[in-house]
Amino acid sequence: KIVSLVSVFHMKHRLVLIICKRKNKVNISLPIEAKDIQKLIPHRFPFMLIDRITAFESGKSLTAIKNVTMNEPQFVGHFPEYPVMPGVLIIEAMAQACGALAILTEGGRNPDEIYFFAGIDNARFKRQVIPADQLVFEIELLQSKRGIGKFKAVAKVNGELAVEAEIMCAKRKVEK
Repeated sequence: KIVSLVSVFHMKHRLVLIICKRKNKVNISLPIEAKDIQKLIPHRFPFMLIDRITAFESGKSLTAIKNVTMNEPQFVGHFPEYPVMPGVLIIEAMAQACGALAILTEGGRNPDEIYFFAGIDNARFKRQVIPADQLVFEIELLQSKRGIGKFKAVAKVNGELAVEAEIMCAKRKVEK
């Protein structure tokens, strides 16, 4: 019984240490602004496509926004007379939000790690997104295994569904 009590004590002590380390690693204050998002994901202008993280539940969900403005470079050619945000950029923004959820859930990322966009299923485009729209991304973690996450991602404008997809992101080490 003494051995088992000691084991239980060590297990509880170790668990407390793990929890404390994780709490020290992640200091989240919402909303998370663009300058702090840059500490999470490696993207920079003009390819950083999320402006703010407004909600986060570790291992479960994240909500982020993108303010679509006329001065973004894609509108020079897509389309000059009728500017529409390209669907692939909306998908990329959703993937960036998925990566942010994974990184926040893990308590941060090492400088030699990047989450790469690894797959997409069931993508559907329901409405056009134009300058002055605010995209709200609702991300849900469906599954995570060995550095690969599967997410349900939804983009809305004024509460109306614009894009939905299942997205996969994979964590990989990179050399700098």
